Amino acid sequence: MNTRESKQKASHSVLSNTLWSFRTSLSCAPGAFWMAAAMVPLNSIISFWQVYVPALVVAESTSGKGYEQVLITMGIWFALILAASLVRDIITRFNENEWQKYAMHMAMRIRRKSMSCFYEQYERKEVRDLCDRALITTQSWNGRQPVTDLQKQSLLLIENLIGYLLMGGIISVADFRLLPIVMLGPVVNLFAVRAFNRWSQKHHERYREISRRLSYVLRKPMDFAAAKDIRIYSMHDWFSDTCRLFMGQIDKGEREKVRRQFGVSFLALAMILLRDGVSYAFLIALTLRGGISVDQFVLCFGAISSFSSFFGSILDAFGKLHETSLRICDLREYLDLPEMTERGHESIEAHLASAPEITFDHVSYRYAGAEEDTIRDLSLTIHAGESVALVGLNGAGKTTLVKLMCGLYRPTSGEIRLNGIPADQFQLQDYYRMFSPVFQDAQTAFFSIGGTVSAKVSGGYDEARVLRCLEAAGLGEKVKSLPNGIHTMLDKQLNENAVELSGGEVQKLMLARALYKDAPFLVLDEPTAALDPIAENAVYQEYRRMTHGKSALFISHRLASTRFCDRIIYLKNGVITETGSHDELIAAGGEYAELYELQSCWYRDDYRKEDDDHDIS
Repeated sequence: MNTRESKQKASHSVLSNTLWSFRTSLSCAPGAFWMAAAMVPLNSIISFWQVYVPALVVAESTSGKGYEQVLITMGIWFALILAASLVRDIITRFNENEWQKYAMHMAMRIRRKSMSCFYEQYERKEVRDLCDRALITTQSWNGRQPVTDLQKQSLLLIENLIGYLLMGGIISVADFRLLPIVMLGPVVNLFAVRAFNRWSQKHHERYREISRRLSYVLRKPMDFAAAKDIRIYSMHDWFSDTCRLFMGQIDKGEREKVRRQFGVSFLALAMILLRDGVSYAFLIALTLRGGISVDQFVLCFGAISSFSSFFGSILDAFGKLHETSLRICDLREYLDLPEMTERGHESIEAHLASAPEITFDHVSYRYAGAEEDTIRDLSLTIHAGESVALVGLNGAGKTTLVKLMCGLYRPTSGEIRLNGIPADQFQLQDYYRMFSPVFQDAQTAFFSIGGTVSAKVSGGYDEARVLRCLEAAGLGEKVKSLPNGIHTMLDKQLNENAVELSGGEVQKLMLARALYKDAPFLVLDEPTAALDPIAENAVYQEYRRMTHGKSALFISHRLASTRFCDRIIYLKNGVITETGSHDELIAAGGEYAELYELQSCWYRDDYRKEDDDHDIS
């Protein structure tokens, strides 16, 4: 990626990002900003004193004043420098703590965005990668932390500009011809640094992607879910080889970067030697001719070194500002993602009291980057209080349809209506209240069992109701056997006395949570996949009893579990190909009947005996 492409891809300018960072820190961490701002004049004063005081010592010593008077004057100045330096160190220490608070605040904003941005958007890999890059801005790496560095470098730039003007003024007073001499080196260095920055920007995306992949590979062996496979299938070497591959690529890039940095540093050192040699020769000649006094010589001597240092720091700050700004672009892009919660203003309250009717009107849906629709011109009505089973082979679009109905996706075309009202007319958080879904990929957090079921982690929930829901979901006996009952904590990573539930128990816990929410529409998206057929059938029968008067959608690979539903819909390639009751579909002899026959034969004794005889023969 060349420099022009890098600039085109930057969503915000350096100035825009800097002003945004200042506004953000002032709103959530004002102490960090004001302490950092106070350091600008303080450091400028100290820098000036460090150049001025040596010249003052020479002037006082050659003025004919008494020894004690000179010592008193010097003592006062050194005390002032010491006091100012002490104040600077104290502010610096306190300010680092404030900057960390600010970084933590921004990290929390990123996590809140991850929990609130529209699911369809967050599901995309590029958005989750953007989230990872946004989080990196809040983390410290080799002493750098982009989310705070942009402000620090901006204030440092102002500080260096002040120092540059002060030192330039001192040099100009002595002899303005010195300015082009001391500026020659920094100008040459400027071109060298710009060349290095162009190279760095060109390879920035590549090595950032390699670093992201390395981080992923390093985290994967720590994932407990993969622990069994790693051991049984001897995957240690595979992980190690992959890590070495990525580390080798990063190391190669770092070596090239160090080589180029060394070239820039060597050039800078050569220019410093040239600058100092020419400048000092000029000052000595000027002093010998009586153009300046000895103390002015000392003052100019110090100003020349500081002038070049300030000029170099300005160039360095500009480079770091640009580099850091690119990272802040990632942060701002992620925080600016739309959440899509503000839609229409239709009230949901009137629809929560009874079972709703859901209508799909010529709905199609296509995933980002896909060549074909996953759901194709689908029209379907789930009537109020009706239990519908959605069946079909893997990839038929069942889960996509559920996500569309629950408001996690928006149709590519067509319309979804709730009791005749377009779903977009409701605010998203209100619309979510209509559904009690249980998905196949269930995940628990680190709260108590009661808090997980009630979704009220701070307490204040109906414990008797929690217990009833756990009983209905088949987890009652398990919870009763625990010393702390529903107050037992989950996740041993945070809670020492926590309990670890099995996959089937986790799904039952999610079933209990759906029952506790008691929404008018129940959705079961293969939540019993970890249960055996008998246990699954028992759970579905229990749900049939407890969901009386509600609308419900059931998805299961085991067709026998959904026979009780009022209607069964067979989905194939995003299109409804068959619909009717179980008996009607069996009588029709279509794909549903064929699939049902294929599954049911596995549970018949004569099939198993025939299969065993075949194996023996």
